[in-house]
Amino acid sequence: MTRPSVHEQIATLVDDGSWTSWDTTPIDVDTDADYAADLARARAATGLDEAVVTGTATLRGRPIALVACDFRFLGGSIGIAAGERLTEGIRRATTERLPLLAMPTSGGTRMQEGAVAFLQMVRITAAIVDHKAAHLPYLVYLRHPTTGGVFASWGSLGHITLAEPGALVGFLGPRVFEALYGTPFPSDVQTAENLHAHGIIDAVVPVQRLGGMVDRALTVMTQPPAKTAPSTSEPAHPVTMSAWQSVCASRREDRPGVRELLGRAATDVVELNGTGQGEIDTGLVLALARFGDTPCVLLGQDRHGQTADTPLGPGALRQARRGMRLAAELRLPLVTVIDTAGAALSQAAEEGGIAGEIARCIADLVALPVPTISVLLGQGTGGGALALVPADRILAAQNGWLSPLPPEGASAILHLDTAHAETMADKQGIRALDLYENGAVDRIIAELPDAADEPEAFIRRVGATLQYELADLSTVDERSRMTARVRRFDLIGQSRRILAQAG
Repeated sequence: MTRPSVHEQIATLVDDGSWTSWDTTPIDVDTDADYAADLARARAATGLDEAVVTGTATLRGRPIALVACDFRFLGGSIGIAAGERLTEGIRRATTERLPLLAMPTSGGTRMQEGAVAFLQMVRITAAIVDHKAAHLPYLVYLRHPTTGGVFASWGSLGHITLAEPGALVGFLGPRVFEALYGTPFPSDVQTAENLHAHGIIDAVVPVQRLGGMVDRALTVMTQPPAKTAPSTSEPAHPVTMSAWQSVCASRREDRPGVRELLGRAATDVVELNGTGQGEIDTGLVLALARFGDTPCVLLGQDRHGQTADTPLGPGALRQARRGMRLAAELRLPLVTVIDTAGAALSQAAEEGGIAGEIARCIADLVALPVPTISVLLGQGTGGGALALVPADRILAAQNGWLSPLPPEGASAILHLDTAHAETMADKQGIRALDLYENGAVDRIIAELPDAADEPEAFIRRVGATLQYELADLSTVDERSRMTARVRRFDLIGQSRRILAQAG
């Protein structure tokens, strides 16, 4: 693979003439003559004074900070001087409150400097931690090749992680592996495409498309929420249907789901991929998006990504928790979309810790410091649905429903058959209207009479309601919002307790 210079890559990405270097002359460490000669040759060959450059530029008119490696300079390796430059560049980005894009390409630690160079990775990582703690975006674009300590530290900490096509990306370089173990490393493992397939990288994009993707992401990540709620034309009295009618409507194959919501009602959508830790589950969509003028992190159960063979598993819930962390770190509102026939019931799910992941999702949502909205868009079965319920505002489509089991399962428990499913649906109070009357749902989004028969109008109605609720929540102070979030669950079913006590 041809390796363009770092400045050629930056020029491809940023606005013409906008690059300003932050770099000062590095102070060389005490070294032997061989290493000094290596440095001199690298400087002469590349025109650079170190393996990394830092600076600021504009991208689509937006100021950003960049830190980047040049592999032509001693393999892009990180020694003390490079570590110093990177750390100072990251800290300056934090001080100036700039979003940061890292573009590593490196073999890792500079072997000529040994352990002290190796420990620079901790210093660089600490600067990244401070940048993210300041609620500032950190994006990573992995270039060919990126291995070793660079990938195992600041190369793997992005809010979003992208990579160039065909890039070799891995922990231990294949040449080192073969030298140590006497056998070649398996082919096609340490590739950007394979890591994307395993949910470690969010997208594989050429540098020519990188600017547009970074711009969309930063539009969501850095735009303040709207402070005024638009009017909503939602009908006040949706058509009343029986619980069983709602269950049947929610199961229609042509019912619109979360992907239609993102495609038709949201803008500046940047879909993310997997947990970032080696798992990917098609049952859950994670994205940055805007509804109207309000940005958010959206995580939603994809009705079409869940099948009998691939039900919603623990990996999907770990993807959801990644979205929750992202929302907290960037101070973005979180929208969850519930639409599931139920979480996986299998040996793999049990051994994958599905019960614990449901519990941790609930706990994370209860404590999440940013505004949260939950949308019961369709089926809401069992723990898989409960995992995404806790929120400041809970909305429900007219034919959305929530139940500890599907009605057939409740019937099997109480009647030892599934013939009483319709009766159980009516008795359990699972439909949106029942949930609204019990205080579990704040607003019902009408279907006129069924979302599957008016998909475009329905999805736009959901989008308009989300836009309204997101803007409205942005005006509520955090303490009041957090108190009300927990209090709402104290009140659910309270009227029944009061009646029981009075009797």
